[in-house]
Amino acid sequence: MRIRRRPNVDTKQLNENWQPRLYVRLIILVLLIAYAIAFILENRTAVHVHFVFATASVSLVWLILLSLAIGLIFGILLAQLERRRRRRAG
Repeated sequence: MRIRRRPNVDTKQLNENWQPRLYVRLIILVLLIAYAIAFILENRTAVHVHFVFATASVSLVWLILLSLAIGLIFGILLAQLERRRRRRAG
């Protein structure tokens, strides 16, 4: 005769508390933060930026982030212009 032991932890409650998506998101967030810190530390040297009439010395990480921001802004503006052009044509 087998005696079935009841576990101390209710498995249904354990399954309800387990949220794999939350843990995946937390792991991805930690990895992104670690990558951002490494990116900043690797690109903190100062570089000279030559404009037409002036020269500026700026940290490389700020130059990269500024270029990214300008590219994003122009990309969004171009997408809006394209959407407006399609609405008028259609």
